[in-house]
Amino acid sequence: MRILLVGAGGVGGAFAAIAARRDFFEQVVVADHDLAKAERAAAVDERFVAARVDASSAEAVTALCREHGITHVMNAVDPVFDMPVFEGAFAAGADYLDMAMSLSRPDPEAPYERTGVKLGDEQFAAAAEWEEAGRLALVGIGVEPGLSDVFARYAADHLFSEIDELATRDGANLVVTDDDGNEVFAPSFSMWTTIEECLNPPVVWERDRGWFTTPPFSEPEVFDFPEGIGPVECVNVEHEEVLLMPRWVDCRRVTFKYGLGEEFITILKVLHTLGLDRTEKVTVKGVEVSPRDVVAAVLPDPATVGPRMTGKTCAGLWVTGTGKDGNPRSTYLYHVVDNEWSMREYGHQCVVWQTAVNPVVALELLATGVWQGAGVLGPEAFDAVPFLDLLTAYGAPWGQREQ
Repeated sequence: MRILLVGAGGVGGAFAAIAARRDFFEQVVVADHDLAKAERAAAVDERFVAARVDASSAEAVTALCREHGITHVMNAVDPVFDMPVFEGAFAAGADYLDMAMSLSRPDPEAPYERTGVKLGDEQFAAAAEWEEAGRLALVGIGVEPGLSDVFARYAADHLFSEIDELATRDGANLVVTDDDGNEVFAPSFSMWTTIEECLNPPVVWERDRGWFTTPPFSEPEVFDFPEGIGPVECVNVEHEEVLLMPRWVDCRRVTFKYGLGEEFITILKVLHTLGLDRTEKVTVKGVEVSPRDVVAAVLPDPATVGPRMTGKTCAGLWVTGTGKDGNPRSTYLYHVVDNEWSMREYGHQCVVWQTAVNPVVALELLATGVWQGAGVLGPEAFDAVPFLDLLTAYGAPWGQREQ
């Protein structure tokens, strides 16, 4: 297996650090528009080499794949680049993995009632082409989406006879401080992506209604997260799980709610009011810039906040329905990472580490032939048990709590 890792920033760097401890691949080409960043990430192992790439160019991705004999492309850049990387991998005859999916476009007339172009629609439109070519595009294989989708497959196969709701719930008690110990606003993940998913109309799926949308931050609920994180208010957010799970798992309803916190929600609303969430470029003193790019650029790089971060992050799936014994059941399947542990063991903060470990596990399952498939598939299309066993073997055990 020869892997092209596109993106050497936070998640890409953590991916490299995790993969360096495994032996299932021959080479990893770490590529980024910033060659110095790629070189830093590639320095972790002699099997890694660095390269420069323009992720907005499918042709550039294809050329780099052919130059290095790439078999699998791992996309670790913001989802705005999903389609060129996806198309570049296909043209090169490589398989593809992605921690998100192609971007959505809200319905222009009723954005908070019905969907427009949904997350992943552009990629799923090419599913037959990938299948006919015998190539696999495994989309949504981070932590959320990703591990949460593996949990859905596991719950359907081993815990429930009927599922009422697959409810992804994400929360944390992370705190970032400045040099004086004062708490500061510093997102733990890509601010560009966070703005995209939090301000777009959230999607909900119901068996009798299909996919529909609601206003941002709707339907708040307090969810009690495990391992000392405690109660966190969660709200509806647009996310890939809702677009993936109903395709492969039989259930009545699918939702995604994220524990953003009042301060973060207020900041996002202000950014939207001021137009600073826009991606269309504006001219400032003769220079064209995207307001959202500016916001992301002035905030701390999420990859750098680890040394000043404390707390834990939790990703998980709350499943309700009828258990295998015929009785009502409510179970939370989850994965918690402590920032102190991930920084000590890998030198990467917990949110990016938790996201990065799952595609490494998936690539190892593909390399060994345990997971096999063709077309555009989500994690739900594969057996969950080998994934969860290998995740535990990586030193990142998952948990289960009856609600």
